[in-house]
Amino acid sequence: MKITIFVIPILIFLSLPTPSLSLSKPCNKNDQKVLFQIKNSLGNPYHLASWQTTLDCCKWYCVKCNKTTGRIIELTIFAGNISGQIPPEVGNLPYLQTLMFHKLTNLTGQIPSTITKLTHLTSLTLSWTNLSGPVHSFLSQLTNLNFLDLSFNNLTGSIPPELSKLTNLGALHLDRNKLTGVIPESFGTFTGSVPDLYLSHNQLTGDIPKSLGYLNFSRVDVSRNQLRGDFSMFFGRNKTIQIADLSRNRFWFDLSKVEFPASLTYLDFNHNKVYGSLSATLTGLSLQGLNVSYNSLCGKIPQGGDLQKFDHSTYFHNRCLCGSPFWACGGP
Repeated sequence: MKITIFVIPILIFLSLPTPSLSLSKPCNKNDQKVLFQIKNSLGNPYHLASWQTTLDCCKWYCVKCNKTTGRIIELTIFAGNISGQIPPEVGNLPYLQTLMFHKLTNLTGQIPSTITKLTHLTSLTLSWTNLSGPVHSFLSQLTNLNFLDLSFNNLTGSIPPELSKLTNLGALHLDRNKLTGVIPESFGTFTGSVPDLYLSHNQLTGDIPKSLGYLNFSRVDVSRNQLRGDFSMFFGRNKTIQIADLSRNRFWFDLSKVEFPASLTYLDFNHNKVYGSLSATLTGLSLQGLNVSYNSLCGKIPQGGDLQKFDHSTYFHNRCLCGSPFWACGGP
């Protein structure tokens, strides 16, 4: 009986919560000071109204902290009525892993070089803003990046070849800008990860470097540029590419001997000058999207697979392409 009475208090004590283990560490004061500087640089917008001393900064809108250390690891400011430039003070958040300024159409200026101090950064999104100036080569110093999105801006100049030094990069979005020049030869030398490549809606010129054929890309979108020459380096029996949008360029080469890999689910090269015939390897694919219109293709459309499930608009405005689902060979 005495033993039972002694055990019960122990069990009650062990069942009590331990606040020191369950509570997150409060926001670091240095990080809080930097956030106030950022807020002030942006004109103290209403979008950041929760940024007050009365509330722990780990609970502020657009902010996320590491629960153990209280250091800020994410700053994601998006879809607000915010004017000004990206505050250089963002570089003073040393443990930041994710930085986002997104859908802020009144955000102007250039990408600040202080971003290079963020050595822990894995994701950088500066998109759907009015940022201008070049894509700076100093971004290659962010060696831990696995995601870089600079799309839907007014960035100009050429693509820095140094970006190929980002060995952990899984996706590179430079689409919807005003970039000029060529695709860097160095983009065929990515080591480690091979990033999904989004370069569409720019003013890029020249040939796609043959070096890109040394890598196995999964997704490539270079549509709506002024690229010329050959894009067959993305394809082949042993490639694993899934999505390829090469439309509305000036590509000009013979498609007849190109083999398309089984991994391909989406292929669009409309509005080019590609000639030759469609490969029979297309019949072995599970295609979700296909558009080869407005080229100079000839011959019979291979029969089988998914090629007949698309309507005539997939194939029209070619030199002499024929067969189902298009008009019969020998027809008009």
